[in-house]
Amino acid sequence: MLNPGMLQEQFFMADKNLSDELLREKLDKKYMKAALAQARKAIDLGEVPIGCVIVYEGKIIGRGYNRRNTDKSVLCHAEITAIKKACKKMGDWRLEDCTLYVTLEPCQMCAGAIVQSRIPRVVMGALSPKAGSGGTVINILDNPEFNHQVEITKGVLEEDCSAILKEFFTELRKRNKAEKEAKKAAMALEESESSDL
Repeated sequence: MLNPGMLQEQFFMADKNLSDELLREKLDKKYMKAALAQARKAIDLGEVPIGCVIVYEGKIIGRGYNRRNTDKSVLCHAEITAIKKACKKMGDWRLEDCTLYVTLEPCQMCAGAIVQSRIPRVVMGALSPKAGSGGTVINILDNPEFNHQVEITKGVLEEDCSAILKEFFTELRKRNKAEKEAKKAAMALEESESSDL
């Protein structure tokens, strides 16, 4: 015979788990939107639009966006900048109770920094087929050989994160083509002027 109290408790636990999952999804979208806002700052600098935020106890404690060309440094990835700021805010190199949100799957350098800083969870937007180190090319984040593994959530606002990258590279190709054609026209004009002499 079924115990009505036990059955009700099972329904309550299932409902609570569903509520927790829905809340987590809502928060993941909220913070990924904040990471996308950081990516837009990179576009304003002519940089590849990758953005990142780090959250601790419901507050953003680190923000970053790609600045490699602007700062002339390979280290100026969104994740590295956000990690530096979060560590400064926390007063520690360990970010053990934080979640990192990034619009593009981390590269090997950033994945290594995430593992080293002990961040327990990473939420990614778009995947990176060329350098993804959260499982696409290699999985540094959840490697059982390391002393720390990271929980990975993929595909949060993936369409938005992919679209901003596609739009950037489409515009970049157009701009590069126009510059190449302008350079070619200038060289042709220069040749024409020099042959007239």
